[in-house]
Amino acid sequence: MSDDTVRLVTIGRILRRRWRLLAIVAVVGALVGYGTSVLFPPRYTTSASVLLAGQWEERELLTQAEIAASSAVVDRAAATLGWTGVSGGELRDRVSAKAADGNIIKISGMADTPERAQRLSDEVAQEFVTFATRITGDNTDPEAATGPEALRKKVVETNRRITDLANAADPGQTVEGVQARTELEKLRTALQEAMKKLDEADPATNKANMVVMGPAARPAGEAPPTRMQLIVAGALLFFLLAVIGHLAAARVNRRLRTEPEIAAALGSALLGTVDVPGEQPAHRPKGRGPRAWIRRLLGIDTRWDIPTPQTSGDEADRRIRYRRVCARLREKLPAPRRLLVVVPDGDEIGRQAAGQLVAEAKSDPLLRVVGVSASRPLVPDRGTESGALVVLSAGSWTAEELAGIAEACADGRHEVLGIVVAGIVVAGTVRARPTRSAGHPPDNATPALAVRGHATGGSV
Repeated sequence: MSDDTVRLVTIGRILRRRWRLLAIVAVVGALVGYGTSVLFPPRYTTSASVLLAGQWEERELLTQAEIAASSAVVDRAAATLGWTGVSGGELRDRVSAKAADGNIIKISGMADTPERAQRLSDEVAQEFVTFATRITGDNTDPEAATGPEALRKKVVETNRRITDLANAADPGQTVEGVQARTELEKLRTALQEAMKKLDEADPATNKANMVVMGPAARPAGEAPPTRMQLIVAGALLFFLLAVIGHLAAARVNRRLRTEPEIAAALGSALLGTVDVPGEQPAHRPKGRGPRAWIRRLLGIDTRWDIPTPQTSGDEADRRIRYRRVCARLREKLPAPRRLLVVVPDGDEIGRQAAGQLVAEAKSDPLLRVVGVSASRPLVPDRGTESGALVVLSAGSWTAEELAGIAEACADGRHEVLGIVVAGIVVAGTVRARPTRSAGHPPDNATPALAVRGHATGGSV
């Protein structure tokens, strides 16, 4: 199985087993998003477009966009609007401009109401046109400042003088004729200069021709992020954080969840895996009071990081497999067959499995169940027992705790290593299925166990 499949299975297990907690966390995130929307009032934004006539290069359009959002323009707009408590510096944070296709500058304004947003965009657009026109007029040559009409009049007047002089000039080679022709050339030169200035004045005049393309549209809705967006974002963020928290907790969790890891920690061979029927409440820790009630309400009173065990068959199948485990114990134990069953304190699944093991064994072998503390394990001294059998549930104990239990068994002179009876029976909850009609168990027996696996390998 690939790592991606494992991750998907793990996330699916979190969603199935922690859906109550995740739902409550998502609701809390939605409330946080709603509180954030209350702290930050809604904003409305709209845009006004300014058309720039003539030929403009891209860098020139970018420059005009910078001018439109500059303090020189926004401060004048703020003075015209005269909003109480709103300065030019605050408006600069609410105004933006960008160059669009077709020589258009789009000026956007943001305010706390649709009306103010519309007025702000329109006023900044008007101030931008006024400011840009004034800049163009100030940078024009003084002789060209009279405008193209004056230059054209000058051209017409010069042409008339040339015509008059040409008619009055002496066609001969007199001094007066030479002077007339000289004066005529001077006037022609003046005409050429006037025409040159006229050509230079036309592009500047065209660039100064800016038009506001109508008033800005009144915004119909809030600018993002809206209140609903903040609520959804808060719920989604808290939900993802909860899932990531579960994954991080599972990654740093040092509790052993697989049979090979548990066998290595205890230093003994794995005898088999015992399944306790799922309808029994052994998988839920006991507890009373508000704290336990809250844990049950949130669904955090059960483990989620243990894979869901597969059903091992009906009642008859479980008992058949269970009797085979007892047969192995009888084959491995010398007479008299006495065995100490060690169960860590607080392991309800292990305690249930040990009790069912004793009931099925029917005193052959004779099993004695003892509970030991995982933090400070202490096993009774060896009496007539031939060894120790450890029964515990997967995913509940760390390698250090299991190593401490193994050392406690050695201190009590109970053989754990190298003896077949010193195996491990790891119990996990399963769902019970209807029994088959073939065969009826004895009345004094407790049909509860099914066994998978063996120290020598294979399934039983």
